[in-house]
Amino acid sequence: MAGKWKEVVRLTFKGERFRDHALDLQALSELSQFQKMVAETAKTLWRAANPDRERLPSHFEERVRLCLRRIEDGSATAPLEVFIEEKDQTAFWEPEPVEINEAVKLAHEVYEAIGADAQLPERFPRALLPEYARWGQSLDGDEAVEMQVSEKKPAYLTLANRQKLEKFVETPHEDRVEIRGEVFEADVKKGRFQLWSGEDTAVTAVFTPEQEDQVTTALKEHKTARMFVKGSGEYSPQGKLLRVMQVDELRLSTSETHYDKSARPIEDLLEELAREIPQEEWDKLPSDLNDNLDHYLYGVPKQ
Repeated sequence: MAGKWKEVVRLTFKGERFRDHALDLQALSELSQFQKMVAETAKTLWRAANPDRERLPSHFEERVRLCLRRIEDGSATAPLEVFIEEKDQTAFWEPEPVEINEAVKLAHEVYEAIGADAQLPERFPRALLPEYARWGQSLDGDEAVEMQVSEKKPAYLTLANRQKLEKFVETPHEDRVEIRGEVFEADVKKGRFQLWSGEDTAVTAVFTPEQEDQVTTALKEHKTARMFVKGSGEYSPQGKLLRVMQVDELRLSTSETHYDKSARPIEDLLEELAREIPQEEWDKLPSDLNDNLDHYLYGVPKQ
C-alpha cells in the first residue's frame, strides 16, 4: 500500500532504568497507555466538533494509530509515527494526520500546564482525566517521560505530575458546557429548568429573568422545540455533567424534522460507491483533475 510514515511525537524515557537506550516491558506498557490516551482524545475532539454525528468516520482508528519503528541511539527515545496512505481520487482525508496531531498537541498542553501548576486547557475534555492519570503508573520518583511535539518546548510526565492529575480525578470540577435538549420542567420562581438531552438523566440549569421567555416557550413547545445551552457546569470526577451553574447563551430551535443518528456517514457511502468502480476507470481520470476541475467540466482555461 503506497504511503509514507509521519512522525507525530517523541517520548524520551529518563532515569537509570533506561540507560543504554533500553526500554523494558513496563516502559512498553506506558507507550501503549499513551496510544490509548491520545486516541481517546482524538475521538472526543472529533465528536465535539461533529455533535450531530453518532459514529466515527471509517478509517479513523487507522488515522490515530501510533507506531514505534525504532529506538534512537544514545537515549531511550521513542519516535512515534503514523502511516499516511497516498492520497488519490477516492480519498476523503487530509494528507496530514490532523486528528492525532491535534490530540497529541492537547496532551502536551495538559502536561505543560500541570508542570507549571497552571489551569488545564479550557478545551481539554475533563472526562478524559482518568485516562490521563493512568499514564505513568510504572514510573518511580526519579524517572520521567519527556514529550517533544513539533517545535514546542518539552513537557514532562513525572510521578508528581501524575499525582496532581489524580487529585483532579478525585474531586468534582467546573468546565465549559455546550448541551442541547428538551426542556420538560421549569421553576420560574427559582430560575431553574430541567433539560433532557437524551442521556440517562436530566440536567438542571439556571436561567435569568431575561431568559425566562425562551425557557417557558421551550417548555410549552417541548415536543418540537430544542434548547441549546452554553455556559459552565459542574462535572463529577468521572466527567458526568451534574448541573449547569451559569448560562451564557440560550438558543431555541423548533423543527419537525429529526436527524437520524443511525444513518451511515456520507463519506462511507461515497467510498462504497467508489469501490464498485473498476480501477481501470479510475486510471482514465486526468492526473490534474483536482487542480483543473472547471476546465474538464466547463472548458475554462487550465490553471
